[in-house]
Parts: sequence; structure tokens; C-alpha cells
Amino acid sequence: MNTSEPSYREVKDQNGRVYRVGETPKQIMGYGRWVMILVPWIAMFLISTFEYGWGAAEHTLAHVYHWNLVAAFWNYTVYVIFEAGASYPTGWLREHGYLPVKRAVLIGGIMVLLSYYFLAHSQALWVAYVGYAALGGLGAGMVYSSAINITSKWYPEKKGLRTGFVNGAYAYGSVPFIFMFSFYFHPSNFVTILYLTGLILGGGLIIISFFLKDPPKNWWPKEVNPLTWKDDRRNRALRANPPAVKQWTTKEMMGTWQVYVLWITFVLIAGVSLFGTGFNVPFAKHDHFGPFVAAASAGVLAIVNGGGRAFVGWVSDLIGRRNAMTLFFAMEGLVQFGVLASGLAHNEFFFVFFAFFAGLGGGALFPLFATITPDYYGEANNASNYGVVYSAKIVGGIYGGVASAIMISSFGYTGGYILAGCLGIVAALLTLTLKQPRPVLSRQSLGVSEEETATQ
Repeated sequence: MNTSEPSYREVKDQNGRVYRVGETPKQIMGYGRWVMILVPWIAMFLISTFEYGWGAAEHTLAHVYHWNLVAAFWNYTVYVIFEAGASYPTGWLREHGYLPVKRAVLIGGIMVLLSYYFLAHSQALWVAYVGYAALGGLGAGMVYSSAINITSKWYPEKKGLRTGFVNGAYAYGSVPFIFMFSFYFHPSNFVTILYLTGLILGGGLIIISFFLKDPPKNWWPKEVNPLTWKDDRRNRALRANPPAVKQWTTKEMMGTWQVYVLWITFVLIAGVSLFGTGFNVPFAKHDHFGPFVAAASAGVLAIVNGGGRAFVGWVSDLIGRRNAMTLFFAMEGLVQFGVLASGLAHNEFFFVFFAFFAGLGGGALFPLFATITPDYYGEANNASNYGVVYSAKIVGGIYGGVASAIMISSFGYTGGYILAGCLGIVAALLTLTLKQPRPVLSRQSLGVSEEETATQ
């Protein structure tokens, strides 16, 4: 008998789902599972500036490199395409043992570091698209995929608040850089600032990568009985969001209609969120608000977009993931009209006020989709399963970036905000159709409802 390995047992519930119970996080990785909240939070913090800081940095870069609005926001769009596109292959490689989570974050950190060097030397536009947006997008996408899934793997019984907290750093982590780009980023010093940004973000990712570790397949915390959790009032989050009836593979997931509703809804609401993120500062400057109001509105949007994700996750633990989606997506659609109206009225107070709620609604989609996917399809293959859902951000990013820039250049900001508001409302309506998928199983395929095998 090998006493160096922690003992565990596998338990099968009435649906046939297997749970691996008995091992503590400290036995598996040498420290408590709270570390798998802190370290992914730092990782999200370090990659957030790509997406949420671009609107503040774009003006100086466009001036230095003589880019128009469409050319500048192609960077934003290319970044989103590669960041979202990296999620599924990173997840697949991770779950098949080819790319451990710590190695993915290490490689991603190196890419992030190099991308800011290329942005500092983008006299040719293609250098920015390839060296900054594509390379940085791949690196950030590998980090995002790694960080967003690991917390739900370690906290399968209460993932909403914790995933929301981790994911929130992907927005408010950009705030220091938003203010730096708004006040201190000038043609005379932009190279130095980009070097410093790359060193801080990429170097930090390289350091923290060594602390990340996935739990074993089907792992479940031993303090929560996977067979009797319904009888324990303390498990309110599980009662509102029951565990998936099985660990679905990506191929099996693609055979359910729910994943397509999730994907289309993600496209719509991501487009609204990314539109607000990318064009809030340009709209404020267009309406001749001062740099403080422009930076403050972007900062408020980023802080609430990120900080509100923990709140959104907590609400979803209480009322259920689908109900939370309906509530926050409807709010995100409606506040677009408020942002537009306050901007056109040149009302600084209400512009920042509506930016607050735009941030809350715009950030809600990320923890909600990241948690409803394992709620529906299980944690074992969540890195690749969520990668499929998250790929919808590619289409949303095209709308929220270059497509919106073309629309605004042709028709002004009014058309952009009206369309964004309508898309948010449609996304909210689509969520009303969602329910947890259930496979068609015979009694024989389920087997014994409480089968246990002891392993050491």
C-alpha cells in the first residue's frame, strides 16, 4: 500500500454522476483551496488592461501612429478574436494533459510581455495587429481560460460568488492604467510607459504561474455530501443551481440545444458590453467632456464592471443563474439608452451615473456564463466546454469593436447606442428559454445509485 497518496472514494449519485471525495486541497497541492481564488484573481488583474484600458490608450497611439478610429479599433477587435479564440484549444490541451494550467499561464505571461514591446514599435499598422493584438490576445486568452475555470473546479459546490470575484479583476485591474493612459500617456513618453506596462503585467503572470494546480477529475470537497446535499440548508447555492446530472464531454454538450442558446445570448450581450467598454471614453471626448469625466466614466465602468461581478455571482447563488441572467442582461440593455441620453444632453453627472449601471450589467455576463456552463455540463471538462461558449465573444467583439467603429463613423454614436440597447433586451428574453439539460438514460445505464469504490 502506498501511504504517500491521499485516500479517496468514488461515489455515484442517482443520475450516475461520479464524485471523487476524501482528499483535501492541502493533500493535493500543499495549501488551502483559497489560494485558487487569490492566484487566479491576480492573473485576471494582470490581463485586464488589454480590453478595458484600450479606450484610454487609443487616443495617444492614434495620434503617434496616425491611425483613424476604425484602424485603431481593429486592434481592439483583433485582440478580442484571439483572446476568445484561445479559450477552447487551451482548455482542450489542458484537459488532455498536454498543457498544464501553470504552463499555460507561464507561456501566456511571456506573450503579454512581448506584446507591449511590439505596440511601442508599431510604425507599421500590421505590427500592432500581429505583435500586440494577436500575440497579446493569445497570451491573455490562455491566462483567462486557465483562471476562469480553476476556481469552479476547486469550489464546485459554491462557485458563483468566488468565480465572480476572480473574474471581476479582469475589469477593475485596468483602472490604474486607465488613469495613467488618460493623464500621463503622451507622445513624448509612450514607449517608456508601454515597456513598463508590459514588464509589470507579463512579469507578474510569469511569477504567479508556478502556484496554479488543477484538482483531480471529478474531485468534490469531502465536507459536502454529494448524495445528501439537498437536505442541508447551508447548501443554498446548490439548491438554486443544482450540479450537472453528469460530466458532459464537449461532443455530448454540442448535442444539446441549450449550448446554442447560451452561445447566441453570449454573442448579443458581449457585443453590448464590449461596445460600452470600447466607446465610453471616445463618446465622452466627442461630447467635449473633460479628461477627468472621460477617465472617471471609464474608471467607474471598469470598477463596477469588475467589482460587481462578485455581487452578480452572489445574487446568482441565491436566485439561480438563469434568473440572474435575465435580470442583469435586461438592465444592461436599458442603461444604454441612459448613457446616450446623458451624453447628448452634456450632463456629466448622469453620464457617470449610467456608466455605473452599464458597468454592472456589462460585467455580469462573464461570471454568469462561466458558472452556468459547469452547472449544466459539469466541472470535469469545463475548460473546453466553456471555451466553446466563450468563443461567442469573437462575434461579440467584432460588433463591439470595428463594426461599431464603422457604424459610428457613418451614423454617429446615437445609432450605436440604440442598437446596443436593443441587443441587450433580446439577450435577456433568450435566457427565459434555458433549463438544465438531461441525457436520456435507461435504468441499466444508471447502475446502482450509491456505488462506492475505495481507492488508496
